[in-house]
Amino acid sequence: MPHASINKTSKDVEQAAPARADATNRGDIYADDPQSSQATGSEADQTPWDFLASHGGPFYELQRRLKLLHTLALNAGRRAVFFIAIAWAIPFFLALPGSLSVSDAGAYLRDLGVWATFFVAIGTFVLAERQVEDGLRTKLQHFLRAPIIAPVSMQSAAEAVLVALKQRDSGLAEIICVALAVFGGLFYCALLHHAPLTSWAVELAPNGSAISLAGWWSVAVSVPLFWFLMLRGLWRHFVWSQLLRKLARLELKLVATHPDGQGGLAFISEYPNAYMMYIFGVSAPVAVTLGRHFDMETLNAASLTATMAVWLVLVLALFAYSLSAFWKPLADLKAATILALSVQATHYQRLAERKVLGRNVAAHCDERSERKEDIADPSKHHELAKKLSTVLLSRKAVLPVGAAALLPFAIEGATRLPLKDVLSILKKMLLL
Repeated sequence: MPHASINKTSKDVEQAAPARADATNRGDIYADDPQSSQATGSEADQTPWDFLASHGGPFYELQRRLKLLHTLALNAGRRAVFFIAIAWAIPFFLALPGSLSVSDAGAYLRDLGVWATFFVAIGTFVLAERQVEDGLRTKLQHFLRAPIIAPVSMQSAAEAVLVALKQRDSGLAEIICVALAVFGGLFYCALLHHAPLTSWAVELAPNGSAISLAGWWSVAVSVPLFWFLMLRGLWRHFVWSQLLRKLARLELKLVATHPDGQGGLAFISEYPNAYMMYIFGVSAPVAVTLGRHFDMETLNAASLTATMAVWLVLVLALFAYSLSAFWKPLADLKAATILALSVQATHYQRLAERKVLGRNVAAHCDERSERKEDIADPSKHHELAKKLSTVLLSRKAVLPVGAAALLPFAIEGATRLPLKDVLSILKKMLLL
């Protein structure tokens, strides 16, 4: 984009954001009815600060051309049903009549991996698009409306958002996601060659066993679709993380005594909760896969706790990457504010001492050079500044996404351990 265009964007976004936010609150921008575009204008009218995380890119355009979604309507519910039908329902019908059985250990309907990957994960990945998009757009606009970004940094901020939008639309990124998804399908195919004959994905052949038609569909479509949707979501979160890290390096109007205890940035610490459904979708197949490696003897409260703890750390690390960028500006703010307030406190207390004693006990020779006018008592501000948290990621702030990450493990554990023990572990992991 030309330099003049970026200048215009950075000047206009502050005027456009309130109106766009009002429209969002009314539900105009994401109305389920595609015809709502007649009342709200086109996508071209949106400012960069909208940051529609689930728009753009070749896969989005493909879905739009197939009329699975609309520019102003993601149709997440309908698309979730569509993709679940492709990934889960078609193998079910291809495996008939054996897929109707629930008595065989390897039956389709008894395969928790199938439910977790083809049904739960793929469905939640699609449903999460709306939640992620709304959550990230709201957080980004908060920077402008608070306002957190200083006027001198507004142009740089607008440029950073435009770069993020370009990365979001990257065709190369989605090609890489497709390639990795195909590799995931091939790996799954290799696993099926060692599957028992009781599996729904394998059938008896003259030379032994062979992958069934339902199994081949899973190899070619279901598994690659799962990996593609997951990797595409991870890539777009990485783009968002890079954007936050760029914003953290700008001049921000932070206040150490802000009532949120985080300099005015507490709002951004809650953005991981927008990924609650997405994380649940990722966690479900992971929990089932790990559960298969434990038998009734090896899975106990200690092993379940350790597994859940490791997974929770990995999930929180995903979000810590972006939020950690704000540690330095907050730490610098805290140090500078405490120093300034300490200087102010010294002047205030020495002035109070002179009023009581008529002189200062220490360094009384410098009394003539010291301030004589009354100054405000900085004690309360000093205490608040000392309490400023420089770490935005906290378990309390991300409790919903933490619960989404651990719930599939709790469900898997409840099939083998007493429910009371599982709930105790879950509570300990989330609240301690």
